[in-house]
Amino acid sequence: MKCLIIDAVHESISAELGKFMQVDTKMLPTQEELKALIPEYEVLIMRVDPKINKEILDAAKNLKVIGVCSVGLNHIDMDYAKEKGIQVFNAPGLNANAVAELTISKMLDLSRDTMTANNDVKVKHEWDKYKFVGRELRGRTLGVMGFGRIGRRVAELGRAFGMTIVAYDPFLKAEDFEKENATGMTVEELLKASDYVSIHVPLTPETKDLISAKQIAFMKDDCIVLNMSRGGIVNEKDMYEALQANKIGGYASDVMENELAGGGLTAGAGFASPLFECDKFIVSPHIGAQTVDASRDIGQHIIGKVKEALSL
Repeated sequence: MKCLIIDAVHESISAELGKFMQVDTKMLPTQEELKALIPEYEVLIMRVDPKINKEILDAAKNLKVIGVCSVGLNHIDMDYAKEKGIQVFNAPGLNANAVAELTISKMLDLSRDTMTANNDVKVKHEWDKYKFVGRELRGRTLGVMGFGRIGRRVAELGRAFGMTIVAYDPFLKAEDFEKENATGMTVEELLKASDYVSIHVPLTPETKDLISAKQIAFMKDDCIVLNMSRGGIVNEKDMYEALQANKIGGYASDVMENELAGGGLTAGAGFASPLFECDKFIVSPHIGAQTVDASRDIGQHIIGKVKEALSL
């Protein structure tokens, strides 16, 4: 039996599964590369790249299990995998605290302009404390779009800072929000009320461009938007234009629509975006779940699911 790992995952996965099978690693293969590799493997361990389409699943003649070390499954043709008898396991909730803490971190960075201040001191060698006048989270309204595990944890941390929580989730009832000391709202109501909008919804045809020029027009001019979910949920062209026109207070993201356009983790990877010109835009390379704690917990979960599926 053989296992193929195609992304950076916790070392325990290779160590534990290696007791039962041969484990090989090929970091972020293209779809064509994976299609050529996959026929000899029974287990595939991955995160979100590349997209697992019908062609790859057809080539995977021996594949029994796909272990996804993340939450979203929109990159896998789930219906076809089920048709082929391939079990797919993800790790819902196990990165919730890691992503929530990163969200709060970026919220604070934009509120206090710490990234620019750091650059002024370290790069420009300027020491001007009067240049930076920030604002506190206390007393502000935090709008959470998507009130699942991550969204609820963000809300919990926001409350610790003295924030008022409003939330949108089409799958929840009013009492579900009330249990979490939040007020349920429509998208438009939330955008109008919030000083901060934090996005925690999956990327689907319904959520594509969920935040675009039309929605930005509802927001306060100093509203800060945070996207720790998926690139494509925020229309980056519209966000760039809003930032340039000072129609929004800032945009913090851990994801971008074309984040792997330059090759992802491959050597020399790079890409450009007009958003990079904006002082009120801060970004990280999809590190939401990249903590030793979340990686360990996800690894143990996926190990258990694979062993259970294969009766190891």
